[in-house]
Parts: sequence; C-alpha cells; structure tokens
Amino acid sequence: MIAFPLLGAAILLVLGRKTDRWGHLLGVAMSLASFVVAVLAFFELLGLSAEQRRQAVHLYEFIPGMADMGLLIDPLSISFALLITGVGSLIHIYSIGYMSHDPDRRRFFSYLNLFVAAMLLLVLADNYVGLFIGWEGVGLASYLLIGFWQFKPSAAVAAKKAFVVNRVGDFGLLVGMFIMWSATGTFAFAELSEKAGGLSQPMVTAIGLLLLLGACGKSAQLPLQSWLLDAMEGPTPVSALIHAATMVTAGVYLVVRSGAFFFPEGSPQALAVAIVGAATLLAGAIIGCAKDDIKKGLAGSTMSQIGYMMLGAGLGPAGYAFAIGHLITHGFFKADMFLGAGSVMHGMNDEVDMRKYGALRKYMPITFVTFIIGYLAIIGFPLLSGYFTKDGIIETAVEHNQVLGWLAVVGAGITGFYMSRMIFMTFFGEKRWAEDAHPHESPTVMTVPLIVLSIGSIFLGGYLILSNRLMLWLAPAVGRPEELPTFHFASTPGLATLALVAVGAAYAWMKYGRAEVPAVQPRGSFLTTFARRDLYGDALNESLFMRPGQWLTRIAVFFDNRGIDGVVNGLAAGIGGTSGRLRRIQTGFARTYALSILIGAALLTGALLLVGNI
Repeated sequence: MIAFPLLGAAILLVLGRKTDRWGHLLGVAMSLASFVVAVLAFFELLGLSAEQRRQAVHLYEFIPGMADMGLLIDPLSISFALLITGVGSLIHIYSIGYMSHDPDRRRFFSYLNLFVAAMLLLVLADNYVGLFIGWEGVGLASYLLIGFWQFKPSAAVAAKKAFVVNRVGDFGLLVGMFIMWSATGTFAFAELSEKAGGLSQPMVTAIGLLLLLGACGKSAQLPLQSWLLDAMEGPTPVSALIHAATMVTAGVYLVVRSGAFFFPEGSPQALAVAIVGAATLLAGAIIGCAKDDIKKGLAGSTMSQIGYMMLGAGLGPAGYAFAIGHLITHGFFKADMFLGAGSVMHGMNDEVDMRKYGALRKYMPITFVTFIIGYLAIIGFPLLSGYFTKDGIIETAVEHNQVLGWLAVVGAGITGFYMSRMIFMTFFGEKRWAEDAHPHESPTVMTVPLIVLSIGSIFLGGYLILSNRLMLWLAPAVGRPEELPTFHFASTPGLATLALVAVGAAYAWMKYGRAEVPAVQPRGSFLTTFARRDLYGDALNESLFMRPGQWLTRIAVFFDNRGIDGVVNGLAAGIGGTSGRLRRIQTGFARTYALSILIGAALLTGALLLVGNI
C-alpha cells in the first residue's frame, strides 16, 4: 500500500524531465493502486471476527533493541488508509486538469505521491517510531507542496512558516516518545496500551499533553494554528489534500490511537484535548466570517471542523466514533468544496477574491451543485453527512460537558453564517468580475471527482453513524464505550443547532444575498479586524517568540563579539603590542647596548649598596 506511491515519487524524481509527458499518469496510477490494496485489506478485515481484526505485520528490525518497523492493520488504520488513498486519488485525477499548463506538473505529482506515502506510513505504523517517520515525511511533503510555486515570495514564506510551526509540535511529540521509552521500554502501540495503566498519573498526564502539542501542530489547533491559512499559497489541489483527507487529520489520529494516555474521560489531558477543540472550532469559525479569499475562508472552516473532531476525541470512547466519522465525512465534503473553489478559480483567471465573483451558478452548473452539496453537509443540513457526524459530536459533548457542548452549538451557528456568506458571494447576486474574466465550467477530469465527492457528502454520514456501524467497526482498535452512543434526530442540542444554523444563514442572506456586495472591503468593526487578522495569532507569535528571539540573538552576538572574541582578540593584541614595544629595544647599535649595560650595572650596584646599609 505504501510502496506504490513511494515508488511513483522515486521514479518521477529520479527520471526528472524524461517523465514530463506521462509522469502525471504514473502518479495517478500509483495512488489508485494503493487505494485498491486498501480496499482489499478492508474486505479481508471485514471477513474476520471482531477479535481478529488487529493484524500486525513485522517488516524488519529498525533500531536494534528499541523499535522494529512494522505495520498495524486494524479498523482504525484501514479507515484512514481508505480515506487517504480514496480522496487522495480523486485529488490526483483532478490535478491532471488543474495543473495541465504547469511546466513542472511531473514534479507536482511526485510530491503528491510522496505525501500519500508518508501519510500512509503515519497511520499504518505499529509503533511511535514508524509513526514519527511518517509524521516528518508529511511535514517535508507539505513544505514542498505549499512552496511548489517557490518563485512567489508569499508561497516560499508560507512553506517555511508551516515547516517551522510544525517543528514546535513535533518537538512535543518527540519528548513524549522519550518519556514513553524511559517509563515502559517500548514504542509499540499494543505494549503501551497494556503498560500505560501501570504508570503514575502525573507521567500519563505529561505524555498526553506532549502528544496533544504534537497534534496541535499537525492539525492546526490553538495555539499552533497560524500556518494553516498561509498554506493556501500552494496550488488548490494541495489545499484539498492537506485540509481534507491527510495532514490536518493526523493530530486527530494521534489522539485516538494514543487513547491509553487520554483515559479516563475527564482526566486533565483528556479535558485539555476537549478544551483545545472547543476553542479552536470557535476561533476557526470566527476567522472564516471575515475572509474574502475563498480558499482562506475554507481554511478557517477546516480549522473549525478539526476542532469539532478534537472535541469528540477528548470525550473518550463515547466520542471516538463521531470524531472519526466526522473526519471521514469532512474528508469528502471539504475536498469537494476545495476542489470546487479550484474549479471557480480555473474559470476566473485564478481570482480568489469572492467580491469579484457573483452569479457564477449560471456559468458553472456542475461546480455550483457539487459545492452546494458540500455546503449543506458542513452546516449540518438534515440527513446529509455532516448532520450525523457533527451533530453527534455536539450531542455527546453536551451530555459530558455542558459548557463545551453549548460552545460547539454556537460554533455551528457561526458556520451557518460564514458558509452561507461564501455561497451568496460566489454563486448568487450580480456579476462583479473583471472584463477579462470569462467564467466557464471546468473540464470533465475536474468535475468527475467533484461529483464523486458530493455523493459521499450526501450518504456517507448516515451510513456510518446510524445503527452504530462505525462504532462497532472501530471497537477492536479504540475500545468500546460502556454504553453505545445513540444518535437522536430530535435532541435538544440538535434542534438548537439547526435553529442557530438557520439564523446564521438568514443573516448571511441579508448581508450578502439580498444586499449588494461592496467592491471594496469595508473597514469593519474591531471584531471584524480581529477576525481578518486571524485573531492576531501572528502578532502574538511575533511578540512572544520572534521579537524576544531576535533580541536574544542580538545579545548572544554582542556577547560573542565583545565578550568572548573581545577577550581572545584583546589577549592577542596585548601580546602583539608588548612584543612590538620590546622589539624596539633591539636597535643594533653597540653604544646603545653599552649604555644599557652601564645603566643596569649602576642600578644593580646601587641596589646592593642600599641592601648592605640596611
């Protein structure tokens, strides 16, 4: 499964320009081959009893005495593998059309293959060492893809920012792994699950919080969210791949896979996961309300939806099914909308400002219909995928923690506003585009993936959640709650969520559907400015880390130049100066030497006489 995309990446990178004519086809073929293997593995597991659905595959000894390289095929890893390869393959196919005019399309597909291979290693590894290698591989591939158009300074800066911020989270994950090893002597998931119960609560809490820090980096959760919106500088298929099915879901996978360190429910580390999720889902939703860039609006939405997943994961086994279910359905409807945004850009000369759109439903009917389906799914329209998974998280959260649960309800209402705003500004109203724009529907190679993703956005959530199919499927890997969670169609939190979503959508219609959208972005209130500047996340990082780091560097340079170098250089200069002065004594004249001897003899004689008299 991992070998196919890894081989594709290697061939395309090694052969280089020789593959320009067919490299993109090889990239698609390798991703599809990996998807086929994932499907076969899924059906093989499906044919086994629940007790047997945990197959370990030993590959080789990686670090003697510490860690082997092996794969873990279980319901959780296969669920992720299907999502990564399935949605990833659709993104590969879409990229054939989107990147058709790029001279480096072959290199782009090699990076896509590398990304898929690294993500598969991350979710299929049977220990934290293998997971960490895939974790870093995803970080490298994301850096290459976000900065693919490195000739644009903004893309190069965004790639570096994503790389640096993720290293902060990776440091937490690495330290957590060190503590695991020192406490248990193993990195294997199975052994750690057994030994975690014997560790002290402070140690378990420390490991859990460090793992959470790693998850926050990859999944762009507070306080390590600042890289996510800048990552939109990469080509749109990259945005769909990173924000829908792969990189940002890695943190959720890490928390669920590490459930032994986040148990029991209500422990400090589990509560921290839920609080981070609730805070991030609100922050991402608020940011999404103020973005006129269609891709950045969707990026804020991703940040918010991953927050819902983290909230669910922080609720323990009772919330795992809804968290993973929302992760899977989100992979479909968010990829659908990101690729839909790319389709809009394709027909609008790569314009991303929604203020320069309007009335595009008439010119891009397939893009419009598929985007609407994704929109309805994300706001939780009844019976679509998001309705079952996101509302399931909200209902479970309200049962376990009233404050966090009702904050999630508020977040859903804000989602209804900013997603409706996006729909009205893009597809409705009057034409606001430039004269040189000629909007048109995208080619079939781009619209077919949109149609497939929209179908999943309609039906997948109900299939997974009703009758507890997903919970029963995941139980061998993540544990089964004492009482199976039940989705209620008319629960109080659910009805409140629908009401707030309707209010948010209605307010968006009043502001952007019925009223004329101004061509120039209005100044807005303090809250609007707060959201436009990403809640001052960059300013905070600059004040707390970048500026102090600059001053620390300057102090260190000053100390090095004036302190260490000053002492060394001063000593050398003193010796040099002294030797220079002593050298002047050697004049080469006999009379000078005779006079020196005379003076010395006189001084010595005087000294002896003085001592004798005393």
